Amino acid sequence: MCQLLGMNCNVPTDICFSFQGFRLRGGHTDEHKDGWGIAFFEGRGCRLFLDSKPAAHSPVAELVRVYPIHSLNVIAHIRKTTRGSVAVGNIRLIAKSVSESVVILFLVPTP
Repeated sequence: MCQLLGMNCNVPTDICFSFQGFRLRGGHTDEHKDGWGIAFFEGRGCRLFLDSKPAAHSPVAELVRVYPIHSLNVIAHIRKTTRGSVAVGNIRLIAKSVSESVVILFLVPTP
């Protein structure tokens, strides 16, 4: 099974502290070493980062850890493979734009 970290706030909030602990669960303090992803809103824009490396050792996760994220909505995912290969395409954290002002963040199960 995978693990999720989610945050929904009424004012832009810093996720860096929570992400640091969650990131370590991705291959250092836990067995969820088969990739990770994080998506968050930055104003009206959406950022999505995915990597097939363990979150605990990923240079992309280190970038996210030091990036000053202040967001109303954040979802992060660390993967433990039960089906499919270890690959960015199997992380399944999706940001879908449905209009100019609406983006939906969701997690899709691996087929």
